[in-house]
Amino acid sequence: MGYLEMKLDFNEVERFIGDVKIPRMYKVRQHFEAPKLEDPVAALESELENNEELLKTLKGKRICIACGSRGIRNIDLFAIKVVEVVKKYGGDPFIIPAMGSHGGATPEGQKRVLEELGITEERVGAPIISNLDVECIGETAEGFPVYTSKDALNSDGIILLNRVKPHTSFRGDIESGLIKMAVIGLGKQKGADVCHKMGFQNYAERLKEMARIIIARVPIVFGVALVENSYDETALVKVIPQDAIFSEEPRLLELAKGYMPKILLDNLDVLIVDEIGKDMSGDGMDPNVTGRFASEYVKGDLNVNRIVTLRLTERTEGNANGIGMADVIPKAMLDQIDFTKGYINAITAAIMNTVKLPMVMANDDAAIRCAIKTANNLDFTGEKSRIVRIKNTLSLEYIYVSESLLEEVKAIPNLSIVEGPIEFEFDENGQLLTWW
Repeated sequence: MGYLEMKLDFNEVERFIGDVKIPRMYKVRQHFEAPKLEDPVAALESELENNEELLKTLKGKRICIACGSRGIRNIDLFAIKVVEVVKKYGGDPFIIPAMGSHGGATPEGQKRVLEELGITEERVGAPIISNLDVECIGETAEGFPVYTSKDALNSDGIILLNRVKPHTSFRGDIESGLIKMAVIGLGKQKGADVCHKMGFQNYAERLKEMARIIIARVPIVFGVALVENSYDETALVKVIPQDAIFSEEPRLLELAKGYMPKILLDNLDVLIVDEIGKDMSGDGMDPNVTGRFASEYVKGDLNVNRIVTLRLTERTEGNANGIGMADVIPKAMLDQIDFTKGYINAITAAIMNTVKLPMVMANDDAAIRCAIKTANNLDFTGEKSRIVRIKNTLSLEYIYVSESLLEEVKAIPNLSIVEGPIEFEFDENGQLLTWW
């Protein structure tokens, strides 16, 4: 096996950023409209029971419950409840990972992803069958083959369990949700490979064409669609019969877009993202938040000149897919990266710039100062730089903003100052100590 080595003299590089200072910062709270369900699991049970006629059809049948890899709030509890209700109505449930190439595109890796989400055989009370075997069940008018999991095909009925939300690489009346799970999730690595090979032009329409082939030939009974609010809490649970998925999902997507969290400031010189990972977004850091997209077919609302990322999440297990959207990282983050996992993701997705390596600095302090130094403005010291720092793209209730943004913060009703001014503190190794 070969290893990557870098020749880099951090002391020499420091000479060129040594005159830059990080400005004083303020901790700010962002207030979002955020309806939420007080008891999401009870809401799911009620939704299921409201579809009693559908549930009665499950009696005596092997029912495949498809679960994805996203960090959806309460996903384990939802899986437990679906299994419980299927059993109540006489079905024999089992769970499969429906996550394309995630988990290193191995059966063991995908089962481990579910376990990390709290979905284990012991907890949910049903077997988890993790295979990558698929069958080609047709092809599109353009000649693209459509694949579906053999485990799903060999069941008597399929239940899709997924969150509906904006996608990170394409736009349409359907994006991430039940339809995409039916095509790419159930398609496993081979299906994901085909779908991403198509490119993202007209992607929503192509996905719908593939999904129609799947729905005509695969026994999907219904989907459980989840919508989350700006604070990553469950806002809505909807059971959608198979014949209503195409009409209902676009409505839920519009709702989800309205609930998406965002940074309520614009035209930033530097955005600092503390952590990225596959558990935060399929792109490591959600471009719907950062404004920095890997796909040419999507544009963002936020204008950012430089992005600094500081760490990988523990759950991403070294997969730094999305790091290519950053401009600067510290060496500690480089040391966390398992390039093999990210490269597998990038090859499957046919998007290579997500795994390109940003500029590497000695530590957090140097990485932030490098971003300030290289931002395209007339601020040579850092004192006037427009900087926002976030924990990750899922946690946007609290942010840090630089002093130059203070008057704008005061003028925005949905922003309030929590504390400040604050001088960012670093340890002897230059690692940031000022947390949340």
